[in-house]
Amino acid sequence: MAPVKTLRNATILVLVAAGLAVPAATPAVAATAGFRGVNWADQRDNFVDDTLVLGGLSTSDSYATTQTKANGILDGFVNNLGANTVRMPVNYATVSGSYWNSYTGAIDAATAKSLKVILSYWEGASSRNGTVDNTTQYWSMWQTIVTKYSGNANVYFEPFNEPYGYSDTDWKNLAASWLTTYSGVPRGRVIISGAGYNQRLTTIGSDTRFDGTLISRHTYQFFDSSRTTEDSWRESLRTSVGAYRDRVLITEFGAPMTDGRNYNTTSTSDSFVAFIRGTAAEARAEGLGTVYWPGVRIADPYRLQEITSSGGLTTTNASGRDQLRYSWGLDGGGNVALTHYRVDNRNSGKAMDLVSASLADSAEVKQYAWNGGLNQKWAFEDLGTGYVRVVNQNSGKCLDVASASTADSANVIQYTCGSGTNQQWQWVASGSYYLLKARHSGKCLDVVGASTADGGDITQYTCNGGTNQQWSRTAA
Repeated sequence: MAPVKTLRNATILVLVAAGLAVPAATPAVAATAGFRGVNWADQRDNFVDDTLVLGGLSTSDSYATTQTKANGILDGFVNNLGANTVRMPVNYATVSGSYWNSYTGAIDAATAKSLKVILSYWEGASSRNGTVDNTTQYWSMWQTIVTKYSGNANVYFEPFNEPYGYSDTDWKNLAASWLTTYSGVPRGRVIISGAGYNQRLTTIGSDTRFDGTLISRHTYQFFDSSRTTEDSWRESLRTSVGAYRDRVLITEFGAPMTDGRNYNTTSTSDSFVAFIRGTAAEARAEGLGTVYWPGVRIADPYRLQEITSSGGLTTTNASGRDQLRYSWGLDGGGNVALTHYRVDNRNSGKAMDLVSASLADSAEVKQYAWNGGLNQKWAFEDLGTGYVRVVNQNSGKCLDVASASTADSANVIQYTCGSGTNQQWQWVASGSYYLLKARHSGKCLDVVGASTADGGDITQYTCNGGTNQQWSRTAA
């Protein structure tokens, strides 16, 4: 195996292109920014000859136990990072054995939360050479997976992780055979790795046999240690993407996260900092989705999440998390994390909350007791007009008066940020508290019926000076 792998003792992050599910011969038309992901990996780096065991799981777990454990991990990805995608490995031993029924519990738990799941084939450790281990087993494995999940719109298929053992021609022929064999899978849900270590993207993008598919990219600092500036890493990513930005997804990129490095400050001496910042900035600028390596992999120095004794997750490096979220188009305003606030109602003392940490447009905004979740943290983006947008840290979406209604009791939701005045608010002093006034209607953010209960609804209402319309904000 090439030494680039052992330098990190973890697989390289794949740049996977994301798009909508489109007919087989139609080019993808959507940028991949909708993929906000992390890799969930085996402690052994996914290159194993036997069954894959993701961090926090066990081969002795039943389907139900796997789902319970997976929910703790997946909720951590969502709540701590704002992720909506998880990349998981597959191999023949896992899919053909008795553990497959349990392993699918983790996949099913993710899709039940409306997370995108990328299933990627990894070769074994003993035969690791950048090619398929056993072609008969390979096709059998994929037949099982495709039969089970081709009808699930949240599942994406990556035929091979890092096909560096093939010539460009041989790799493209194998990938084209996959598409022909499983022609019923929408091409927008197939991720074709760039040639080599998922680096040479244009060789895939320029071949019409792959029209409509996504294209995966991996990038690491040790791929080209001569690059030491943010701009040089931006240039590296930009030139590799070429004309295929609407199809390219970074499915692996990562750097040390457990040694206290600060990725929120430019460094002229730390090439890892330059790599992460430059990659995050260019991915954001290009509209590329990114999938960090790894979200969870026990003992990996690049891991961004740590499994707790209760089965949940904690973040190993807040500045690394900030840069990952920046790559996703969240936390705008320059390559520095925004300040986020808890926003409390004076009447109830409870926090403005995005229900169930939803990532969806039109999800409800209500009040709940403060719990520190990202779905209870909000940034105030100054629009330079006397108004702000109020952006949820978990989803990156904006506080919005539904349908731009001007009526009393109009619902307040989250929605993809845009230029509408129903997403623009004034933060107006009212004694030692503040009102949040919607620009389009002039009405105030209001807890319905002056409720003090968890789940009390939040709407707009004619400003009346009530304490249920008064808010405070505290940096969180």
